[in-house]
Amino acid sequence: MLLLCSGCSGPAPGHAFFRDEKPGVQVIAHRGGAGLRPENTLAAFQHAAQLGADVLEMDLRVAADGAIVVMHDATVERTTDGAGAVASLKLAELKRLDAGYRWSPDGGATFPYRGRGVRVPALEEVFERLPAARMVLEMKQFAPPSVAALCGLVRRAGMQRKVLVASFDGDALGGFRGACPEVATSMSPLEARLFVTLFGLYTPAVPALQIPDRMRDTVLVTPELIARVRGKNVKLHAFTVNDDARLRELARMGVDGVMTDWPDRLLAIRASLP
Repeated sequence: MLLLCSGCSGPAPGHAFFRDEKPGVQVIAHRGGAGLRPENTLAAFQHAAQLGADVLEMDLRVAADGAIVVMHDATVERTTDGAGAVASLKLAELKRLDAGYRWSPDGGATFPYRGRGVRVPALEEVFERLPAARMVLEMKQFAPPSVAALCGLVRRAGMQRKVLVASFDGDALGGFRGACPEVATSMSPLEARLFVTLFGLYTPAVPALQIPDRMRDTVLVTPELIARVRGKNVKLHAFTVNDDARLRELARMGVDGVMTDWPDRLLAIRASLP
């Protein structure tokens, strides 16, 4: 589903999600700051919030009983001590897994979060623990009933102005917009391609463009793109950048936000700039 603005070429409408942004580049903690704590866990999200990250980014999947949980992969092996597909496990089964089991700060020499009670969180828990935080929620493999359930969860938690919903699945994103038109979303991959390649002719009524910083050997986020996007009232977020030199370069260029596994580094860079 493509979301078009009136006339398809004017500026995109603004959204309250961006109203309280701090000056400078927005620090978006990718998976909660996966370089600092076990990814997509409350330990990561709470730590990033304490550091001062502006936005917490997380991945959403649907458990066997319909619960919306925070997990990137379709299976649990990479990040936990369990096995199996997220979609085949109920929330109670996922909660028994050790979500800190595989995380290591030193390439596998130590595993400081094993056995420390780090669990796979339900999205509802994240909302309850961090109601003041701004969040980017990326839907992974969401069928229409789960899309509607996510909308209901956001509304019940009163997070309509606190979350921005993203997905690589244009149908899921379109379904969410239809269910929750008051919630900010990013462009779908197709909308992003059309917006960048047909610039000036097509502007979706979406407040955010989230794209990789580079695609293979091609740098996508440039000063020219930043200037063009800003002229359309669209926020440009680059992902996922962990190189200090590039983080500093993007901050100096004036990109609106960067997703990084190391939010502490980007916070320090932002503080060092005029």
